[in-house]
Amino acid sequence: MNRMTFKLKAKDREFLTNLTKTGSRHSREFERAYILLALDKGKKHDEIQDFYNVSRITIWRIKRNYMEEGVVGAIQDEPRSGQPIKYDEKIKADIVALACSKAPEGRSRWTLRSLENTLKIEHSLETINRETIRLILKKTNVSLG
Repeated sequence: MNRMTFKLKAKDREFLTNLTKTGSRHSREFERAYILLALDKGKKHDEIQDFYNVSRITIWRIKRNYMEEGVVGAIQDEPRSGQPIKYDEKIKADIVALACSKAPEGRSRWTLRSLENTLKIEHSLETINRETIRLILKKTNVSLG
């Protein structure tokens, strides 16, 4: 089987060398830069696997990303979507309004537990919990006490 040689462009090699010597970046970016530089030096996949403790697929992906997207695309992570927003601004506003309203009868103030129970019963928010309520109130600087 004929193995294709991998060579970096001179400006890419210089960029990667400077990146590994200076700056503060994520460790994954450093690892990918070192793998590209090792491939450029003619190191075999087995050597890179053993030295950097990565899989062969990781090496292939980094190499493919370099060929398709260039040096920046090869070392940086793609943006991640994250978890979808569960409660929109209207629901958050309702939570804050409830927390700022008069406390339930027999109480001097709202507690997170009483807010949770009221939201589950009166506002049909079965999945809401105390921690979510706490975080929403914390972001809006609302104090229950």
